Amino acid sequence: MLPPLEILLVEDNLINQKVATRLLQRAGHRVTLVENGKDAVASVTDRDFDLILMDIQMPEMDGLEATTAIRQLELGTGRHIPIVALTANAMPGDRERCLLAGMDGYVAKPVDAGLLFQEIADVLGYSSQEV
Repeated sequence: MLPPLEILLVEDNLINQKVATRLLQRAGHRVTLVENGKDAVASVTDRDFDLILMDIQMPEMDGLEATTAIRQLELGTGRHIPIVALTANAMPGDRERCLLAGMDGYVAKPVDAGLLFQEIADVLGYSSQEV
C-alpha cells in the first residue's frame, strides 16, 4: 500500500478532475488541483509535492511545456518531482514524447485505477507488493 502522498493534479476537464480526485482521495492521498500547466509551474514554486499527474492538452500551457519548465526550476536544486502523464493522447509515440519531455511515467485515459496506482508505485520506486 502506498503511503499518503501530496499529489498535484493538473487537469482542465471537469469530469476528469472529479474522477481522478475521488480515486486518489479514496486511496488516502491529498490532492491539489490546477487547471493548466502555467498554474502547475506556479504551484511547484509554492509547495512541495510527492507526485504530479499531468494532462497533456490544456489551455495556456500544455503538459509538455509545463514539464519542461518544472525541470528547469529543478536544475541545481537536487530536487526531482516525479511527473506522470495522465492523458487521452494514446497514439504511437505519445508515451515516448512525454518521457522525452522529462516525465517519469505515462497513463492513458480513460484511467484504469489499477494501472494508475501501479504506475505511481513504479515511478516512486515501490515494488508491486507494496501497492
